[in-house]
Amino acid sequence: MGSKGGALARLDLSLKLTDKQEATRLAAAQARLLHLRLVLGGQIGDEQLGPPVCVVFEGWDASGKGGAIKRLVAPLDPRHVRVAQFGAPTYDEKRHHFLWRFWPVLPGWGGMAVLDRSWYGRVLVERVEGFATEEQWRRAYREIVDFERTLADEGMIIVKFWLHLSSAEQLRRFKAREREPLKAWKLTEEDWRNRGKRREYEAAVEEMLDRTEHAAAPWVLVEAEDKRWTRVKVTESVVRAIEAGMAARKIPVPPPPSPARQPGSPEPQTRPGSNVKYSQMSFK
Repeated sequence: MGSKGGALARLDLSLKLTDKQEATRLAAAQARLLHLRLVLGGQIGDEQLGPPVCVVFEGWDASGKGGAIKRLVAPLDPRHVRVAQFGAPTYDEKRHHFLWRFWPVLPGWGGMAVLDRSWYGRVLVERVEGFATEEQWRRAYREIVDFERTLADEGMIIVKFWLHLSSAEQLRRFKAREREPLKAWKLTEEDWRNRGKRREYEAAVEEMLDRTEHAAAPWVLVEAEDKRWTRVKVTESVVRAIEAGMAARKIPVPPPPSPARQPGSPEPQTRPGSNVKYSQMSFK
C-alpha cells in the first residue's frame, strides 16, 4: 500500500503562511494554551487538577518536529510539561514488551507530556527495517489502539501528529543541514538509509494511519512543507484538542481572555498559597 490515493496524497502541501500570519496566529494559540494548562493544572479556575495531556509526534525525518515542539512548549513553565525523545530501544528495553518503556513518561492528572517519536516505531521503523517480526508488528496495531483507549478511558487527552512533507522538500532540507555546521549533527547515515526506503515507509505510514485511527485518539495530519504553517497548525490543534477533551469530560472550558489581555502581557495572578500545590501541576 503506497501513498497514491491514500491519506498522505490528499494533503495540500502548498499551504503556507507569511511571517506576519505565523506570528499573529502562533501568539494567540500559545496564549490560549498557557491559559488552558494553568486551568488543567489547578493553578487558576476551580483549583482542581484536570485530565492529563499527551501529545505524540511522528513524521518524516526533517519534517520540522523539533521546531513545532519548541513553539508548542515555549509559553509553558518547564515544570509543567515533559518533553521526551525516543530512539531505538536499549538492550534492556528489548527484554520487555515494546510499550513498557513509554509508561514512565506518561503524564498524570494536571500534567502534560510531549513525545518526540513514540510506540508507533513498532509499526514504522521496526517494521520496515526488520527489527520486529511480522507477527509482532501486525499484532501491534491492536495493542496500540487498546493501549490508547485504556489511557483515554482513564481520562487522558491524546493528540497524535503525523508531519508530512514531499520527498523533494526533504532532500532540500537534508542538503541544507549538510551545509550548516550547527545543524549537520542532525543528519545521520540512518536518515539517508531511511530516505532510500521511502516507498516502504509510505506504505507503513498509510497502514498505520488507517489501522490506528480511533475516536479516543484520532490522527492530525500536518502539511509540513512550510515550517510556519506546521508550527501554527500543531499549536492550534493542541488547543482545540484540549478544549474538546475538556468538554467531552464535562469539564467547564474557560472562555478566551478578554481582548484587553494581549499575548505577552503579565500572567494571571496565582491564588494565595499556590506554591503549596505547585508541585501537583508537574508533568508527572
